[in-house]
Amino acid sequence: MIIGPRLTRFGSRRVRITAILGAAAVALTATTLLAGLRPAPHDVTPDEPGAADSELVTTEIIGIRTIAPPEGVTVDTDVLYGTRADGAQLTLDVCSPAEAAPEATASPAPTATDAAATEATATDAAATEAAAGPASARRPAVLSVHGGSWNHGDKGNSDWRAVCTWLASEGFVAYSVNYRLVPDALFPAAIDDLGLAVEWMRQPDHALRYGIDPDRIGAFGGSAGGNLAALLGARGSGPLTEGSRVAAVAELTAPVDLSYQGLVTGGAPFGLQRLVQRYLGCAAPTGCSAAEAASVANKLDPSDPPVFIGASMDEFIPLSQSTGYADALESQGIPHELVTVPGSYHSIGILDEAMRAKVSAFLHAALDD
Repeated sequence: MIIGPRLTRFGSRRVRITAILGAAAVALTATTLLAGLRPAPHDVTPDEPGAADSELVTTEIIGIRTIAPPEGVTVDTDVLYGTRADGAQLTLDVCSPAEAAPEATASPAPTATDAAATEATATDAAATEAAAGPASARRPAVLSVHGGSWNHGDKGNSDWRAVCTWLASEGFVAYSVNYRLVPDALFPAAIDDLGLAVEWMRQPDHALRYGIDPDRIGAFGGSAGGNLAALLGARGSGPLTEGSRVAAVAELTAPVDLSYQGLVTGGAPFGLQRLVQRYLGCAAPTGCSAAEAASVANKLDPSDPPVFIGASMDEFIPLSQSTGYADALESQGIPHELVTVPGSYHSIGILDEAMRAKVSAFLHAALDD
């Protein structure tokens, strides 16, 4: 059943839930899609033709692959944002718009006779913030989270590199992030890594380096990355300008309810159920305490940021995952937009021109001054 346009009201707020009706693409079968959710980890390089090993298990030119490479975007690759006790080196790529935000004017170098200036070091957060100038001179940022069933994928594969440069072309400074994967690390390792990435982005010297406003950070993800982006948005409570909090979330075709009710009762394919069990470290879908902690609806509160949800009507992630998420957001009075598209394409396979326009408009509405 196609969900047609309707309005949902949150007090004085209206949120449009839209079905994009366009030319129907050739549908992939659920069996083929599930084959792409294999547990063996693998990497994809940015220049691999077709990026067949990303979560898009097709070589069709669909979704994000329909965009022409933006001109002038710069990419700073493999920037270290943290290390873990297990030896993991956590890195991200930074995609900056063609016309970068005005670089801050550096303060005069301290002299031996100027004690006050000598004390104002580069590690002094207050001095760094002062040097950065007004927030209006800096850009909003978006953390981009790749998919891959929590067990494979990479920030630099050609599909997610295209997401990163697309976001930059829309005026955001995009941070395409890697995080620890199954089987080397189970829940909550990945979401902890994302929280660390946001904290790193928000540090005054890092925010100044890339010209971002640390008060305007959003998150975007697809598939497993969408689960993580949504969970990041629901983590914690209170101001969206502190710690690892983000000010907007956009996710595509994400499994956001990993509970028995959300997966088994909700009709998720067995293959997806097994992937979730591996990610959570549970032997069965019942009696899995981690499933509740990894399910987004359990973490929501009215202080959480607005959310964009994009979903296919007939793919292997049940549509009830998206509609249930929207219902949970509504119950908390959290502004959101749910956009459904016909067909069975998955994740950034639905990020075509029309969807890109909607995601960009949503992020700008949430993150622009």
